[in-house]
Amino acid sequence: MRILGIETSCDETSVALVEDGKRILGEATYSQIAVHQAFDGVVPEIASRQHLVHILPVLQKVISVEEMTSVDAVAVTQGPGLIGSLLVGLGVAKAISYSFGKPLIPVNHIEAHLYAPHLFADIPFPYIGLVASGGHTLLFLVRGFHNYEVLGSTIDDAVGEAFDKLAKVLGLGYPGGPLIDRLAQEGNPDSFPELGKRLSLLPDTERDRYNFSYSGLKTAFTYRVQHLQDKETKLPHICAAFQREAIDLLLRKSLNALRDNHLSTFVLSGGVSANSYLRSQVKAWEKEGIQTYMAPLAYCGDNAAMVAGRAYHDALAGKYGDLRTDAYSRLEYVRKGKRSS
Repeated sequence: MRILGIETSCDETSVALVEDGKRILGEATYSQIAVHQAFDGVVPEIASRQHLVHILPVLQKVISVEEMTSVDAVAVTQGPGLIGSLLVGLGVAKAISYSFGKPLIPVNHIEAHLYAPHLFADIPFPYIGLVASGGHTLLFLVRGFHNYEVLGSTIDDAVGEAFDKLAKVLGLGYPGGPLIDRLAQEGNPDSFPELGKRLSLLPDTERDRYNFSYSGLKTAFTYRVQHLQDKETKLPHICAAFQREAIDLLLRKSLNALRDNHLSTFVLSGGVSANSYLRSQVKAWEKEGIQTYMAPLAYCGDNAAMVAGRAYHDALAGKYGDLRTDAYSRLEYVRKGKRSS
C-alpha cells in the first residue's frame, strides 16, 4: 500500500510517499527555521502563510499528477499543532483525496512521532515510549499501534520549550535545543556550584512518578544566569548544567516506567530525541539489557514519512476520515497545569 503523507503541524512543510509503512519512496521538506529566527520562536500566523506558499512546490518534488494513480491513500496530520498550519495541510490533503478519489487518513501527530523509529526497525510490543519535543513531553506504555496508555506528561512546559526559552535568555537564538546541545559538549556541568546543583524539581512521588515539570527548572536557571559575572565565557558550562538537569529528568521518569512495568524495550522519539546527551544515555541502557530504538536524526523532528508510515497501520485498522474531518490544536488528555492522571 502506497500512502502519500502531508505534515504541516508547526513550521515544517513536509510531504512523503511511503510503501507499506516502511519503504520511503520519496520525500521533501521545507523548514521555516530561518524565517522564525528573527522572532526567537515560531509565529503561528507567519507559519501558516509559509505553508500556503510552499506546500504545492514541496508536493511537486515528491509526486507528479500522473503518478497519483499509484497512490492508495492520502494521509495528513490532523493534530495536535498550530491550527492555522494544520488547516493548510488538511485542506490540500482533502483536495487531493476528492480530486483523485483516494481515501483520506487523518493522523495523530504524537502517534506519528511515536511511529518514527518503526520506519527503520521492527520493534516488539509492549514497550515504554517517550515523545519529547518543543510542544510535547509524553510517556506511554505501548501494547500495540492502537493500544497504548498515557503514563505521564509535562504539567507545564515541554522539555524542548524549556530549551528554547533558556536559549532566548542567553541570547543564543532559535531553535534553542541544538544550540544548547552544541555548546554543552564544550562545557562541564559541575564547573561551578551556582548552576551545578541538582534542580530537577518534580520528585518521584506516587502522583508524579511519570510526570514532568520544566517551568521551575527554566525559571531557576534564568534567575541564576542573570546574576553571573562573565556570563558569555561561561555559556558552555551553563548549557551543560541545564542540559544535564533537563535530560536526566526524562531519563529518570522513563526508567521508572520501564521498571514498574517490568519491560526492557524503550522507544525514543520527537525533536528532543536528537539531543546528543539524551541519545548517548539511552544507548548506554543497552548494557543493562534494555533494547532501545531511536529514529535517525533526520526523522526526529516533524516529517511526513512518519505520518505516512503511521497511516498505513491506521488504514489496516479501517481508521479513515472524510471531507468533514477537522483539525484540532490540542490533545484532550494533556492540559498545562493538569496531570494526565
